[in-house]
Parts: sequence; C-alpha cells; structure tokens
Amino acid sequence: MKETLRQTMAWLHTWVGLVAGWVLFFVFVTGTAGYFQQEITRWMEPERPLEVAPAPYDAAELTGLAMRRLDEVAPVAASWSITLPHQEASRRGWNDFSIRWEEMPRPGHDFGASSSERLDPATGAVLPPEAEPRDTAGGFGLYRMHYSLHYLPYDWAIRIVGIATMLMLLAIVSGVITHKKIIRDFFTFRPGKGQRSWLDAHNAVSVMALPFFLMITYTGLVFFLFQYMPAGRDMLYGADDDSVDAYYEELYGEHEHAAIGRPAASIAPLLKQAEADWGKGNLASIVVERHKGEEPEIVLSRARMGLDQYNPPQLRFHAETGARLPDEPREGGAPVATANVMYGLHEGRFADIWGRWVYFAAGLLGCGMIGTGLTLWTVKRRRRHLSEEREADEHPGLRLVEVLNVATIAGLPLAVAAFFWANRLLPVEMADRAAWEFHSLFAVWLGTLFYALGRPLRRAWIELLWATSAAFALIPIVNALTTDRHLGVTLAQGDWVLAGFDLTMLGLGGAFAFTAVKVTRRLKPRISSAQEPAAVSEPPLQESHA
Repeated sequence: MKETLRQTMAWLHTWVGLVAGWVLFFVFVTGTAGYFQQEITRWMEPERPLEVAPAPYDAAELTGLAMRRLDEVAPVAASWSITLPHQEASRRGWNDFSIRWEEMPRPGHDFGASSSERLDPATGAVLPPEAEPRDTAGGFGLYRMHYSLHYLPYDWAIRIVGIATMLMLLAIVSGVITHKKIIRDFFTFRPGKGQRSWLDAHNAVSVMALPFFLMITYTGLVFFLFQYMPAGRDMLYGADDDSVDAYYEELYGEHEHAAIGRPAASIAPLLKQAEADWGKGNLASIVVERHKGEEPEIVLSRARMGLDQYNPPQLRFHAETGARLPDEPREGGAPVATANVMYGLHEGRFADIWGRWVYFAAGLLGCGMIGTGLTLWTVKRRRRHLSEEREADEHPGLRLVEVLNVATIAGLPLAVAAFFWANRLLPVEMADRAAWEFHSLFAVWLGTLFYALGRPLRRAWIELLWATSAAFALIPIVNALTTDRHLGVTLAQGDWVLAGFDLTMLGLGGAFAFTAVKVTRRLKPRISSAQEPAAVSEPPLQESHA
C-alpha cells in the first residue's frame, strides 16, 4: 500500500484511467456527437427539403383545420392529437403541422391502431407523404453507440459502459484528491517540456469542465439504474416479467381510453390562455382524450424546454364545457421527476442551440482529458524503462498501450469521418445500407489499428492525424459532388442546420491539421535522423531534452 492518501489516490487515478480509457474515449466521441443528433440526421438524409422559416400562423385557425380533418377520418376514436409548428420544433428541424389519432382497441387488445397525416397549414388539405430518404442510421445511431457499443449484445454493452463509467467517477474523485493545487494547475501550462507539458494539458482540460464531467458521469449511471442495481425493486415486486410490469403500472398508473369525438368546447379561448401563460409560438400540441371513469378533456402541452423534458407543462380543460381542470399529479411523483431532470441534464435537451454548443465543447474537452491521460501514461513509462540505446528492447505492454492510443485517439475520429463519407458514397438503393455505414466506420477503425502496428508509431501519429484532417475537410466537397445540399445552396437559403454541419466539418479538419503540424514539428528532428530504426515506436511525446 502507498505511504499517503494522495499517493494511493494517484495510483488509483492512473490505473483506473488506463483500464477504462479507450472505452471512455469511444463513449465521449460518439456521445458528444449526440448533442446534435437531429442535425446530423438531417444532413444524412439529403432527400428531405431545405428548411425555411415557418410563416406566421394563427393557432386557432390551424386547430380548426385539424379538428375538421379529424372529424372526417376518425369521428369516434380513443384519442386525437394535433401537433402545431412551434419554436422548439423549428430549431431542431421538425416543423410539421400534423394530426394523429388512435382507434378504439378491438376486443382482447390493449391498444388500437394509430394513424397520422401531415396537413397544409394554409388549407388543411392532406399533404402527400414526404419522399422516402435514404436508409441511414443518422445521428441517433451514432449517439446510441455510446452506450450500446453496436456489435455487442445490449445487456453486455450497457454493463461494460457502466463499469467504465464507474471507473471514470473513481478517476475524477481520485484526481481531485491527488492534485492539491488544482486551481493553480489550471492556470499553469509549460509548452515544450515533454512529460510536464502533457501533465499541464491534462490538468487544464480536466479542471476546465470538471463540473460537466461529474454531472455527465453520475447521470450516465442513473440512466440504467435498474439494470445496474435491480435488487431493491426485485425484492419488493419480484424479478419476473409480471412483477416488473406491476411495478411500472403502480409507478405510472394504468389509463384505459374511452371513446371521444369532436369536443363541444370552443378551442380559441383555451389557446389564448396557453399563449398568455407560455408566450406565442410555444404551444406544441393539443390532445383530446378520455380515460374510463373520467370526464373528456383537452390537454394543451408546451414545447419541451427546460430540464424536465419528459413531462412538459400542460393545461387541462373539460372537453364539453371548456372549464379549467386541476393539474394532475406528475406520473411517478418526485422520483420520476428527479429522474427526468437527470436525463435532461445528461442529454442536454433543455439547452438552446448555444447551450448545446457548450455541451459539445465540454464533450470535446472530455475527449482531450482522456486522450492526454492515456498519452501521459506512456510518456512516463517510456522515460522510466527505456533509453536511446535500448529503444529496440521496449516492453511489449508499453508497445501495446501505445498502439491502442494511436488507433483510438487518432484512428477513431478518422473512422467517424468515414461514417459520413459512407453516407454519401454507398449506393442509395443498397440493401442494409444503414448497417454498412457502421461497418465502414468499424472497418476504418480496425484498419488504423493494423496501420499503427505496421508503422513506426511516431510516423503513425502524424500520418493518421493528417488523414483525419483531410477526411473531415473533404466532407463538404464530397457532399457537393454527390448532392445538391452543398454550402452554395444551404448558405444562400439560410438553412443553418445543413450549412452548420459542413462548416463544422471544415472546423474539425482545421483542428486536426493544427494538431498534426504541432506533432510534426515536435518529431521532425527524430524523423529526419538517419539512425532511426524502421520499427521505432516512440510516441510524439518523449522529452527531447531528457
């Protein structure tokens, strides 16, 4: 055992960081992309029309058109639902005026069939279905990978990610204990000092977003609470499927629908009250329904904003008289409300566009924290175990860690770029096209591992960083050559979702080019040396003054 608490924490911080580092880097890269999953999906479905700012509309007029259509197609139904254009939907790329209805269930069934239609906001006419976009996993597929790990069975994947997340929480806490001068370390950076420079960089990015790292780690564990710790629920309710169903029925309640039709109450005054409470443009949906044993009601829901994404504010009115009904208790009570806040914090759904950019930047800092930590481990061990005369006799464990570092830190971003390339280059009618987008990502990632094994690692770092820079920077060009949704069109039309994606790719290309230049300068004297062995595997991090 180490002599002091701080030394013990330093040992714990080092080894839990190494054990979980590569999985956590994958989780952070793909999870960070998830903050813009809707925008990524829009770019990966170029067949969809360009977004235009919604024309001003009168909520009462649109609701009247929707009610008229619902009365035609489903005069008796289990529920009616109307979705209105609103600010939150507009910024996320879905701005439809649509209706949905659920038929009464047939005998022996719990639910009836549901149908939906898109309506023209000017006339109420039914719009034809949108052109079917190409088959793609989209941004959600990229985001889902950060906890499902794609190829692994789901139950295994979430447990592997859970173990890595718990180790990250240990690494964060032990790192704070280890750095007694953590605030001073944040303002300290000494470039060109080898190991000291990498330690300074690791400290700086770790402290810069420390609250975010604690929040994202803890809320990630809460996401799969009962998969990780099912004993409490199982002891009270049982572990079989019927017992679990009973638990959720007690938590959320069981609502059985009765038949409804067009409400007798005038809708316009109800909409005015919603606009007075929430502001114009924030009314998201109108639902008409009736639960057995209760009065028919009209439920107005606000756009999903704020921390409580899964239970947006609502106003309830009697469908026959228009009288205001008392607010219902939130389903699940305080425990579910708390969990919803945790989910909203983790996914950043409460944030506006600038808030999500802050989340994105914090996610990139997380990638930097993990990457510098993994690299620092190899630098310290190389200095301790190797000398210039013994480079050819390096330890196989150190060599393995260095190869995995190159393939993960430089190779994974290249693989993500390949994912976007595949979206544009794979044939549109290809069978299992979405699956092949992922196959392309993992094939390129595996290729970077073999590349790092076959090249001197100093050269592999530089070459893969330049390849990643080129891969991201060329995405807008590939997009322009394969679709008509290029920057010349999207900037002119003011479609900032599509234009922003291409510009972000150019920005990432520039960032990796900058990194490649810095690494090249660092290694230039060694690469030009005539005495360099063909299989040298020293990373671009060893102190030149040592």
